[in-house]
Amino acid sequence: MNPLNQDLTGVFSVTDIIIVVLLSFGLCAAIGWVYQITHRGASYTQSFVQTLVLIGMVVAVVMLVIGSDIARAFALVGSLSIVRFRNAVKETRDVGFIFFTIAMGMAVGTKFYLLAVITAVIISLIILIMTRFNWYARQAVSQILKVQVPNNTEYGTLFDGLFLKYTSHSELISVDSVHNGMLTELVYSMGLKKQSQAAEFLSAIKKLNGNNRVTLIAGYNSTDL
Repeated sequence: MNPLNQDLTGVFSVTDIIIVVLLSFGLCAAIGWVYQITHRGASYTQSFVQTLVLIGMVVAVVMLVIGSDIARAFALVGSLSIVRFRNAVKETRDVGFIFFTIAMGMAVGTKFYLLAVITAVIISLIILIMTRFNWYARQAVSQILKVQVPNNTEYGTLFDGLFLKYTSHSELISVDSVHNGMLTELVYSMGLKKQSQAAEFLSAIKKLNGNNRVTLIAGYNSTDL
């Protein structure tokens, strides 16, 4: 028989195909659900979660096609090398979920069904536990303060008294010229001693900066900027 005309569908059965597709869909859908309920911040998108499910299913089918054939594996790598992804991942946590679904797809596609199910359950539980008990969260909440001052202002020690009174820590992290050089924008990393004093603190800042713009980004730790 001509090897070019050989029917490769005999490598796996219809039952194998159904199990791989449905199991990879079920596990990756569960991973998507875990991602949805544990996500924090403003960068959540429905399309990313749907993509996680698709990635897992596609990888499972790819692994099923490759099987133990090295030639097919190299051919697949060559064909996929032309694909370019230009969207930046907004959260490092998202990368973990991408690898999570890829691993599940690989396990299901190579017919390690029990390994895939047990691993998915254990890792998902660990993610839920870390989120529920807020593991590795910093006790001191960092915030970003943006203050605009006239261009000729000596800002080095201008706000030292207010920072000493209202903040637990403060650090100047950037200085930028804005409004065609008429104003200077100062960006501080800081933490308020009492969140209830935010309005009072901003009002005091305005008295010193000539009533120019003052912005406090209070959700710096949990919001995607």
